[in-house]
Amino acid sequence: MATLQDILLTPENKPHVIDDCLTLLDQEVKGKSGVSGTAVKLAYKTASAFASGYLRGMVELLAPDMIIELEPFWADFSTSGAGDFGDYLVKHGDEVSEALLSVTDRRAETSTRPAILKAYKTVRGGASKHVTAALPALGALVQKYAG
Repeated sequence: MATLQDILLTPENKPHVIDDCLTLLDQEVKGKSGVSGTAVKLAYKTASAFASGYLRGMVELLAPDMIIELEPFWADFSTSGAGDFGDYLVKHGDEVSEALLSVTDRRAETSTRPAILKAYKTVRGGASKHVTAALPALGALVQKYAG
């Protein structure tokens, strides 16, 4: 059976997956409200304004590791016969969120960009709930290519 990396990161699929990830990020950030939503929007704006193409470059850089973190969930989902990967991810929300955030945490540990690191630290405490909220859309994105 092909891995998620084999499916999502082919030369044919990768540009579309990256575009879809950026669209997902935009939609999730725009949908945030309240105090934590304001912090997320500010952090996103900081990252967007940092340098032209910065967010795209980060998504391209982080995607392979994120996909590796999703792989065990996809494998379990595939063998379980469940129908919707987004629903599956939500049922394992805390575990999936922390797995995905481990990728950004590792990246933050090596960051040399103080403004980006400060923005990340501002939102990291509540990041798990925001990632969990995005899991249905993430599942749909993965299933679009792999399902």
